[in-house]
Amino acid sequence: MADMSAQIDRAVEVLLGGGVVAFPTDTVYGVGALPTKEAAIDRIYSMKGRPRTRALIIHVHEREAMSAIADNVPEYARQLAEAFWPGALTLVLSRTEAVPAYVTGERPTVGLRMPNHPIATRLLRALNERSDATVGIAAPSANRFGDTPAATAQEVVARLGAPGSGDSSPDMILDGGACPGKVPSTILDCTGEWPRVLRRGATSVQAIEEIIGRFVKQ
Repeated sequence: MADMSAQIDRAVEVLLGGGVVAFPTDTVYGVGALPTKEAAIDRIYSMKGRPRTRALIIHVHEREAMSAIADNVPEYARQLAEAFWPGALTLVLSRTEAVPAYVTGERPTVGLRMPNHPIATRLLRALNERSDATVGIAAPSANRFGDTPAATAQEVVARLGAPGSGDSSPDMILDGGACPGKVPSTILDCTGEWPRVLRRGATSVQAIEEIIGRFVKQ
């Protein structure tokens, strides 16, 4: 674990320096940067070939981060975060001014998720220990847009290239072995009176409905 601690410390330095890091989550590998580092966010869009209108999900280390990153959070969204975070559920909420528009495809919303993976959790906590404000990592899946997501560090290299091979690849990969889930998170639009499914994923719609006590729009 000592070696992983050193790797996480290095990853924090890379992120704070405006770099891009690939890391494992409970679903698939993500490739991320600090939302405030515009050049790094630009690199992520370029290396993935991702349309700039497609927002990046921000990964956070605690449920309380919603208050710093999102506005007008409905009670049902808090209930869902309490039930499924950490886990494979992304909640789309109205964003605060702390989230730059270039991260969200110029939309007034932001997708938040709290990953349930020990390495992702340690990375996010270590990053927040170095900051006075709540810090998340903007991270889509570590693959070219439209391709199959990477479930291992080796698959990240196959899809995006080895670290240090240029701006078209991550600066660092945290190798946490194979991701346990291999299916992306479910994405819910939580900006209305009740949630609406934007993408089916690892968290079932039935489980969501059981928490909020009503059917979910799809």
